[in-house]
Amino acid sequence: MTYDARIEATTEVKAPETVEAVRHARFGQLPERIRVEDMVAAQPASVPDPAKGAYNEDEWLVRYCL
Repeated sequence: MTYDARIEATTEVKAPETVEAVRHARFGQLPERIRVEDMVAAQPASVPDPAKGAYNEDEWLVRYCL
């Protein structure tokens, strides 16, 4: 028995109407719509960093020159 004959013997041949019905059942309708409100995740803002304004541009002088 050749390879092609084995494939033909093992595969099930379906009628075109059956294949079309299966495809239509799977892909025949669009998925459910998702609202924009459901796509956005709201998170509370974090507390501002108190050290943010504490930068001193002359600090390197104290650290490295003394």
